[in-house]
Amino acid sequence: MSEDQMPVDLMDYAALTQNALRGVIRQALLRAGSRDGLPGEHHFYITFLTRGPGVSIPDDLLARYPYDITIVLQHQFRDLRVTEDFMRVTLTFGGVPKILTVPYAAITRFHDPYAQFMLEFEVDDTAALTQDLDPSEGSAEGTLAETGADMPVEAATEKTDARTDDGEPDPDAPKVVSLDQFRKK
Repeated sequence: MSEDQMPVDLMDYAALTQNALRGVIRQALLRAGSRDGLPGEHHFYITFLTRGPGVSIPDDLLARYPYDITIVLQHQFRDLRVTEDFMRVTLTFGGVPKILTVPYAAITRFHDPYAQFMLEFEVDDTAALTQDLDPSEGSAEGTLAETGADMPVEAATEKTDARTDDGEPDPDAPKVVSLDQFRKK
């Protein structure tokens, strides 16, 4: 092979890595759904594509959040079911319980602020997920749902790009794991 030819990754290591990291989410959710529940102050912000394959959310939520939504699993979630491929949970929105089914493949961000741990995932074809939307709806802001109060998604990610007063990266900011760091440049 000549030096100017890049090798082709026929193994698709990027997809294998994403699937393995989604297994971390599954294990964390299994622990949250155990009899002992979430340990200490751990809690999860989970952002997922509302129109992703296999996602099931009530129509009123889909209308409000046509692209993605961020939910919180902390104190007030019920009936958490964790399977090999998806999670199902009951959360309260505006005082009304709603069942959400979320395949791990639809999750774009998983954040545990207590541990300062974050995983972000790439979406292969966002255009396919929003093709039937009015262009003005395509960039809806997600909601944090736990107690029925709505909070903007920025609350879940405000420290992601945190900097100190002198412009340096904040060492206390969450550690983001991005697949780009594993890719060959």
